[in-house]
Amino acid sequence: MELALFGVVGVVLIVGAGVFGSKLGVAAPLLLMVVGVGASFLPGAPTHIPHEIILLGLLPPILYSAAINVPVIDVRRNFSTISALSVVLVLVTAFITGFLLYALFPKLTLAGGVAIGAVISPTDAVAAIALGKKLGLPPRLVTILEGEGLVNDATALVLLRSAVAASALAVGEINVGGIVWDFGFSVVVAILIGLAVGVLTVFVRSKLHDPVLDTAISLAVPFIAFIPAEFIHASGVLSVVIAGLYSGHHSAKRFSPQARISERLNWRTVQFVLENGVFLLMGLQISAIVRDVQEKSLSIEQSILFGLLLTAVLIVIRFAFVAPLLLVLRSQPGRAELSQSRFRATIDRIRRRTSGHQQTPGVERRFERAERVYSRRANDIEQLAAEGHGWRGGVVLGWSGMRGVVTLAAAQSLPDNFEYRAQMVLIAFTVAIVTLLVQGGTLPLVVRLTGIRGTDRVADRRELATLLDEMGEAGVAVLESPGLELPDGEQIDPAVIDRVRADTLISAESAWERAEHGAGVDGLVHSPLRQYRALRREVLAAEREALLEARSSGNYPSRILVRAQSMLDLEETRLEQIDNPSGS
Repeated sequence: MELALFGVVGVVLIVGAGVFGSKLGVAAPLLLMVVGVGASFLPGAPTHIPHEIILLGLLPPILYSAAINVPVIDVRRNFSTISALSVVLVLVTAFITGFLLYALFPKLTLAGGVAIGAVISPTDAVAAIALGKKLGLPPRLVTILEGEGLVNDATALVLLRSAVAASALAVGEINVGGIVWDFGFSVVVAILIGLAVGVLTVFVRSKLHDPVLDTAISLAVPFIAFIPAEFIHASGVLSVVIAGLYSGHHSAKRFSPQARISERLNWRTVQFVLENGVFLLMGLQISAIVRDVQEKSLSIEQSILFGLLLTAVLIVIRFAFVAPLLLVLRSQPGRAELSQSRFRATIDRIRRRTSGHQQTPGVERRFERAERVYSRRANDIEQLAAEGHGWRGGVVLGWSGMRGVVTLAAAQSLPDNFEYRAQMVLIAFTVAIVTLLVQGGTLPLVVRLTGIRGTDRVADRRELATLLDEMGEAGVAVLESPGLELPDGEQIDPAVIDRVRADTLISAESAWERAEHGAGVDGLVHSPLRQYRALRREVLAAEREALLEARSSGNYPSRILVRAQSMLDLEETRLEQIDNPSGS
């Protein structure tokens, strides 16, 4: 009864924070964390929360719900930046702070210091996603923050596991070779497991035609990817992210419109409850953490001061890393254009060498693939140049280093015999709560002061209208093909063709207007309505192929592609509801 009551109260608090947080101008996660801190000192509050609940029960679905909505095309375009922040920066931060802790605490081994450094190194995916989108940051910056938050947990947890194992030894020395091997094994195996789970579950879900069954499998995918990876000591976090990226990328081609709409709605609900719930859990644990420290030699005040010191060090390290990274990012389009020109020259040179010979189908296909790769890279360069980062983006990226739930859960996973364990947990909590409240709370002000702007809504509406024009042209071309007939050979009424053509162009016409100004039912087998639906499906199929081609070539920003796909899903769902009004 107590657990059920706590669950009900928690959901009410989460919904209330979502409602009042927007009115107060405060992010709901930050408000919930403050509420949790206050509630932790009330009698009977559930302050002892096992870290396994967060690391094993909440983190996989949170990461999966975020990963399925991260466009793979954006991750590919920003792969080098995401890798630098989620791997290199985490390792650099862990070792710098580890050496500092090793120097400050006489009984702490170097391996133990690196273990704590790994705990406080990863930025929080939940905070980045919640705040980045709410503030309307540029899409590329949001993608980088999301990608960093999704992947750096894996780096930190693998390093933590290796460092804790080394600290258990008498000397506590760091075995760099062992860490490199452990990290490589964890990453490679996690990627393979994540891909295998993604391929298998996407295949199974594509064969299901009941949204309820599809949703049931969808909710289990994060744990299907996480459990086997953790069982063989690989990175379960990375496995979940890979499975989510694969499922989200292939949903447009393999899942039904109803399944996509259902998945978006269900995971948005799960994401909202869990993302906000973990911050409430963080606040609830403060009183128990303080009580543990009171029993030890190092005082609460000293532990908090060390936490504030490490917070300042983390901010300095991040800005020191982001500054040269920005210089690399600014030179990226130029280097990409040089590589692209060399690639073009290579293709042309091979074509000239083979021009005097008869081309086999295999050779032609290879040339076609090379041209597609060239076109995709050209679009990547154009998008990167259009969404480049200046000093404003660097300031926001540097200030977006909030730590969160993974830091606290990882700290609580330290062995009971770990030196200064209670103090280290309080230090980690201080780092998390200060960065969330100070950096997260002032990030809107930083965004306003820097003047950084997100997407141009007018330009987005124009790009959406242009994409809908291309999709509409592909759809209308089906209606104009010679010998057009229904699957059963029935002759089509020309008036029905005109109606389908008009409806096909409605979306594009409406989009341009906004841009410029801001199974059959018995008795209807041969009716014009059935013909309309059949032709409309053919048109929508052609439009979806055009959308997938546009996504593959990278002609449009991912946000435009997602909006266009949502429009197709809604239209296909409407037709399905007409055919099957009972919903069975």
